[in-house]
Amino acid sequence: MHPAEDSLAKKEFSLENEYPYNRSGPVRWIFSHLLRHPIYPLATLLVAILNNIAYSNIQVYIGRGFDLITSPNWENRALWLLTLGLIGSALAQGATGLARNFSVEFTAQLLERDARDEFYADLLGKSQTFHGRQRIGDIMARATNDVRQLNYMFSPGVMLITDSALALIIPIILIGQLEWRLLLVPLLFTVALALTVWDYNRRLKPVSLAQREQFGAMNAGLAEAVSGIEVVKANTQECYEWEKFTYDARRYRDYFVEQGIIEAKYLPMLAFSIAWAGAFLHGLILWRSDIVSLGQVVSFMGLFGALRFPTFISIFSFNLVQLGIASAERILALINTETELDENETGVNKPIQGEVAFKNISFRYNGKPVIKNVTFTANPGETIAIVGQTGSGKTTLTRLINRIFDADEGCVLVDGIDVRDWNLESLRSQISTIEQDVFLFSRTLAENIAFGCADASQEAIEQAAREAQAHDFIMDFNDGYETEVGERGVTLSGGQRQRIAIARAFLTNPRILILDDSTSAIDSSTEDKIQRAMRRISSERTTFLITHRLSQIRWADRVLVLHQGALADQGTHEELMERSEDYRKIFARYD
Repeated sequence: MHPAEDSLAKKEFSLENEYPYNRSGPVRWIFSHLLRHPIYPLATLLVAILNNIAYSNIQVYIGRGFDLITSPNWENRALWLLTLGLIGSALAQGATGLARNFSVEFTAQLLERDARDEFYADLLGKSQTFHGRQRIGDIMARATNDVRQLNYMFSPGVMLITDSALALIIPIILIGQLEWRLLLVPLLFTVALALTVWDYNRRLKPVSLAQREQFGAMNAGLAEAVSGIEVVKANTQECYEWEKFTYDARRYRDYFVEQGIIEAKYLPMLAFSIAWAGAFLHGLILWRSDIVSLGQVVSFMGLFGALRFPTFISIFSFNLVQLGIASAERILALINTETELDENETGVNKPIQGEVAFKNISFRYNGKPVIKNVTFTANPGETIAIVGQTGSGKTTLTRLINRIFDADEGCVLVDGIDVRDWNLESLRSQISTIEQDVFLFSRTLAENIAFGCADASQEAIEQAAREAQAHDFIMDFNDGYETEVGERGVTLSGGQRQRIAIARAFLTNPRILILDDSTSAIDSSTEDKIQRAMRRISSERTTFLITHRLSQIRWADRVLVLHQGALADQGTHEELMERSEDYRKIFARYD
């Protein structure tokens, strides 16, 4: 195995000083996020304890008040002290409640922010092969809705569970301090509640995970239909897409119905009402036997009433936590997916001279051979045209140079160094690719041209646009270079998008230039002007030209002929027309 392939990072990009999250499981991953900011969870727990102690003390003070006013010769001063204690507890409950809500909300927001940052950085580090297998809508659902669900899991989910657990434990402790025999009914009820909640979570977990998965599928279908709306309308498939989305939406609804059925069978609230009546009866029996005072019975009933909150809120809070864990599991499924490439931070980092050599290269995509034992060398400053029938592997061949893919066999050398030994950022920053299907961002035209060269001046941007024959049509827009283009550049024609991409390549001034049918949507007159500019810059760099246009092939130093992934022949246009049947077949079809 090549050393670079043995990298533990397995990423094409990663942030410096990345926090070491534990990704061995969703719960451990969430806890590792919490450990990054431990002060807030600890503060939440502390103030939640104080909040529940303050609330429980209110019930104790009320019971003591009953004992006081039913005793002979009680004094107003004692009543005032109890009242002040009760008011102090109420104020403490309010203040700690605010502090608890603040700290848990801060924790939830930090968790969401860090998880989204980690997920986005990880997506940027995934290989092209990984992204080619994913549905964009599902990735977006995980990056937005699933990450947001982590927030809801903590606020209010975990906050309510923490609060309800303390609202169960602290009142029971105070009941035991009143009289240990009063613990009979509360303890029996707590055991029954724990068993019921465990069974409830066991049945709810698969439904929660299915909900999140179905939301991702529904969102993916919607994203595909909207992004491909032109194709949908051109083929009058609106009705089909509507039915498909409706089916996905109904399945998503059905999971909520299934969740509702599980929640409808949640019986602890009924059990609590029965237990409350039993506790009242038990308290009166002990009072009748002179084991406890009337005030203790009042305090006991107030403290037992506090158990209603954890009983009632469990059905809601545990569902939020289950959804959060299901979302974390979906996010981790992508984060933990291994990719084929790594950024090789310690690799070669120096200016490229431009020699590119393929040594017995073979490549398979999803097990299917695409490139078969290809060997050739491109010298610095040489222009290599690559021709072949559709599906012969022309584009794939060039993608091995900048490591969009890695060869399965053989090696690609840049300046005599295996591309896997180069620092990936250094390698790719000196290689520019212009494809037929140009992608533009929803930004200004100037920003699109300067993409990859962010520090470029306005003068340099305009000069690159002039060389690409884009300046004139840009200035026809009201906002000129500050014109915002639509998503993927849909507000521009195909030829305009290609000229913006060519201007971007001119501006970055790469050492290796790959032109993949980059002028297919441009008229002949404009193409001639662009080609003259290309010939001028190509003399200073190694150029790979994928095309079937004779006007472009004629100025290539050498032509490679691919046939079903293999290198059938190479030479000048005139040589190949004389000796290569595969080459003549190509131009019999295209010329």
